[in-house]
Amino acid sequence: MRIFASFRIAGRALRRNKMRSLLTMLGIIFGVGSVIAAVSITTGATKQVEDKVASLGQNVITVFSGSFNSGGVRGGWGSATSLTEDDAIAIQNQVNNIVAVSPEVRDRITILANGQNWNTQVQGESPEYPDIRAWDIASGSMFTDGDVRSIAKVAVIGKTVVDELFPGENPLGQMITLRNIPFKIVGVLAAKGFNLFGQDQDDVVLIPYTSHMRRITKRNFVNSILVEASSSDAINQAQNDITILLRDRHKSQEQDFTVRNQVELMQMATSTAKTMSMLLSVIASVSLVVGGIGIMNIMLVSVTERTREIGIRMAVGGRGRDILVQFLIEAVTLSAFGGVLGIIFGMVASKTVSYYTSWPTITPFVWIGAACLSSAGIGIISGFYPAWKASQLDPIDALRYE
Repeated sequence: MRIFASFRIAGRALRRNKMRSLLTMLGIIFGVGSVIAAVSITTGATKQVEDKVASLGQNVITVFSGSFNSGGVRGGWGSATSLTEDDAIAIQNQVNNIVAVSPEVRDRITILANGQNWNTQVQGESPEYPDIRAWDIASGSMFTDGDVRSIAKVAVIGKTVVDELFPGENPLGQMITLRNIPFKIVGVLAAKGFNLFGQDQDDVVLIPYTSHMRRITKRNFVNSILVEASSSDAINQAQNDITILLRDRHKSQEQDFTVRNQVELMQMATSTAKTMSMLLSVIASVSLVVGGIGIMNIMLVSVTERTREIGIRMAVGGRGRDILVQFLIEAVTLSAFGGVLGIIFGMVASKTVSYYTSWPTITPFVWIGAACLSSAGIGIISGFYPAWKASQLDPIDALRYE
């Protein structure tokens, strides 16, 4: 019963000074709210980035030309013409733990169709490309290995191209012209939206890579090679095997290609969001510390104001431990209520930001629990010294206090 009596006394003391109690809680409210809002926004942003990376396909390894030293000058993506169709075939035939390979040839080309023109990305790919990219065919079908071998004039187009050239029409079976060469539309890709780099993935035309190389651009090299590993556990081994194979095939002193996997892309893409989350959490933690100092300050004032009350309680049999518990309960109550209000404030703030900016927000439950524990911990830490000071008062001196 003694502990419940301490709670009642603490509640009455806090209610006597409602405004002061509320102002004391503001530091905790804004501190916890800032942490919850920051974590919700950055977690949502990280999840969005992860989803966009996942939309590029699962267990994907990308081999692209460039990133080499030539006369002391270091190049980058596309700065060399070192990858060939034979490299892709060698990877498919000689590297274990892979399930699909697609040589890639890319160019922006103005296409003509239905009395309209549209400048878009034309990609030469293999039939495995939709499987590698986890991209469904909305209607029709993907071109086949036979189309690749026969250098067929067939195409699969994205939703944006459909909207621009065939609004309200069925594009299947119709023709598009690429640099005066007619291609028959055999399939339409499912809508996929913008990618991680802000590019419209649906603004694309896919044709057999052999058709792109021999009919459109007359080139004998590919821009990159997409490889799908058999599992996430096999990515690193497959990446190493591809690197060794291409070094042996190219027999050059300097590596004239770069191999990257999806895990590396994910880490690079989410590193900024994680850094921002850490920075905002540190700033918000400062608010929590300031809130704890505020609670300690107010509790010290409360001890001074209630010195005579403490003396009376001790004179009628109250022990120092009872006084300690009472003031600790008051401090913890202030911080706990502040923590709950801070959680509500943080969630409302994050949803408001999401509503006006269309940013996704996710509030992890573990952070809600951590906020509750941290606010209670701050109450105990900041309230202990004032409570201990109150428990050490001499009853006679306390009764004499005016």
